[in-house]
Formats: sequence, structure tokens, C-alpha cells
Amino acid sequence: MSPGPIGVGTTFNAAMNGVGGRAEMTIQFTAFDRPRRIAETTHLSSMDIKGELLFEPVAEGTQMTWIWDLEPRGVCRFLGPLVRRVGERQERTIWTGLKRVLESQAAKA
Repeated sequence: MSPGPIGVGTTFNAAMNGVGGRAEMTIQFTAFDRPRRIAETTHLSSMDIKGELLFEPVAEGTQMTWIWDLEPRGVCRFLGPLVRRVGERQERTIWTGLKRVLESQAAKA
């Protein structure tokens, strides 16, 4: 959604298909310190998520850590712990898949 280079204030629209169906979201970078840190706020109809990705060089390559905080609204407010577990599983699947793709591309190079 935002023109120009990616940085603080950059906004994206995204959609995710999950357990509860399709979720439309808006993601805005709140910090961008390439290549060490990206922080964002994600707005969905059912919740807001404040998250951060941290990247640290290690002997084997790069260690990535993700930290996030959910602020559920409406019915999701009562399902917070369940939503958190489902979200953690989805995040782990996403980042593990990305790791697998990147490592397979590096092996081919």
C-alpha cells in the first residue's frame, strides 16, 4: 500500500486462510533496522497484534526470534489462550517453511 522503499511506516494488506476462514489484515512496520530488526502492528477485525522479528548472526548462519503480543477483541477476547496457541503453531509453520526454502536454494547455489 505504501509507495517507495520499505521502512518505518510501510503498510501492507494481506489475507490468510486459517481455522476461522479468511482473515484480512493490515500490517504496518513500526521499526525497521535492516538487517537486525523489524517490528510491526497487524490489525485484524478480531484483534491487533504487535510483533517483532529479531535477526542475530550465529556460527551456523542467522538466528531469528519472533516476539508478539495479541490484543483480541469481541469473542476472540474469551478465546485468547487458544488463539495464541493456534497462532504460534501457524508462525512456526511459516518460518520453518521459509527456512527450508532458503536452505534448499543455498544448497543449489
